[in-house]
Amino acid sequence: MNEDELAASDGIAIAESIRAGMISAEEVVESAIARAESLNALLGFQVTSMVETARAHAATVDVDAPLAGVPCLIKDHLALQAGIRHTSGSRYLRDFVATVDSQIVRQYRAAGLIPIGTSATCEFALLSTADSAAHGPCRNPWDPTRTTGGSSGGAAAAVAAGVVPIAHGNDAAGSIRIPASACGLFGLKPSRHRALIPELLSGSPASGIWSEHVLTRTVRDSAAVLHARAVGSAGGGDRFTLSSSPKPALRIGYATTPPLGTPVDSDCEEAVDDAVQLCARLGHTVAETKLPGDFAELERAFLILYTAGAAAWLDHWIAVLGYPPRPGDLEPYTDAVVAHGRSFSPAAIRGAIATLERAEHQISAFWAEFDVFLTPTLAAPPPPLGFFTADPTDPLELLDRDAEYSPFTWYANAVGSPAMSVPLYWNADALPIGTHFMAAHGREDLLLALAFELENVRPWSVHRPVIFGRHDRPKD
Repeated sequence: MNEDELAASDGIAIAESIRAGMISAEEVVESAIARAESLNALLGFQVTSMVETARAHAATVDVDAPLAGVPCLIKDHLALQAGIRHTSGSRYLRDFVATVDSQIVRQYRAAGLIPIGTSATCEFALLSTADSAAHGPCRNPWDPTRTTGGSSGGAAAAVAAGVVPIAHGNDAAGSIRIPASACGLFGLKPSRHRALIPELLSGSPASGIWSEHVLTRTVRDSAAVLHARAVGSAGGGDRFTLSSSPKPALRIGYATTPPLGTPVDSDCEEAVDDAVQLCARLGHTVAETKLPGDFAELERAFLILYTAGAAAWLDHWIAVLGYPPRPGDLEPYTDAVVAHGRSFSPAAIRGAIATLERAEHQISAFWAEFDVFLTPTLAAPPPPLGFFTADPTDPLELLDRDAEYSPFTWYANAVGSPAMSVPLYWNADALPIGTHFMAAHGREDLLLALAFELENVRPWSVHRPVIFGRHDRPKD
């Protein structure tokens, strides 16, 4: 494999080449490090480089591991790596260095993945962007004047730009699927408690809405990571494999209007129309519908847990560091969200959890009629950088702005369903527009099979962003 082939290859292809002796893990990692060093100055996707650690792991990787020698990034939020700085996008944590590896990091390394650095996120992963005062803007490889989405935006930028084929992300309201849509990638959020929740969220009011997985360019890479985590978990768990055999016809319900009526850009509506036609041509039954439930009540409950979770997250770090944030350590929006979260009583938090549980039970009737629910991933194409800059007079206004940009994704977190953003559509400005699919709890296998089918008939990896691969090479 040459440099261009490595940038364009997915993780499975790289691991197969390493096992076949066509290239070494050390060569693969060195190539990824070079691309990261070249492109990070343009895009700002990486927070902390792990060059020496990555080289050491490459020299000792088990070539029989399913993703042996495949370089990746670990999101700078929730996933700790011993000896590596962990900031959660915050100036408050600027000097914190972890002393242990998180479980998910151990699982990734057991699967053969080699982290070469940590990826950018917004402060405490509270917005649909990866910009932060601590580390600056993170730029979209399709148009560097625009956001990557977030909060796993650094991961998305690195994968879309061909730095690594796989990057870790986490998702409490769409933070894997939002940047997948904005950066033209495949992004799957697993079901609630598909794997153990991050250790740092133990006891948090928000623990039930969080999921961890990856952003990838191909469906098979996402399935391989989910499969490896299942195999590596205690008790084994489910297995996730893909087959080219004919798929059974699915009952797909769709909507282009968010549950609470937020306006949707015509590009996002057209992306759904295109997906509906494609699914129908593939033999699936498609019908317009809507989800059941009181969404105003559910959104109120969800925001209680989301903001109370932010307050609990800050309290965790105050206990770890031994001192509270100093003036200027936190961004105004984070301060406002934490203050809002602290305003809720334990009874209010218990009531919010009960509301989510009722909604999860209520949607079970929907899954008796439909296998999949299809919507836009987002209400608009990737917005310009600065869209998520807080108004100093009302920082919480950003909460409403964020909800208007991503009105579809949070519901899957609220009811615990698996959901994915699939890159099937590009608008007239050559910007990716993701399409969102949700299924019943535990049906990642169904979503992955559908995504694999869609990828086979509409391969999206033929699309390349304006920034891809190495950009420091001399021109011929």
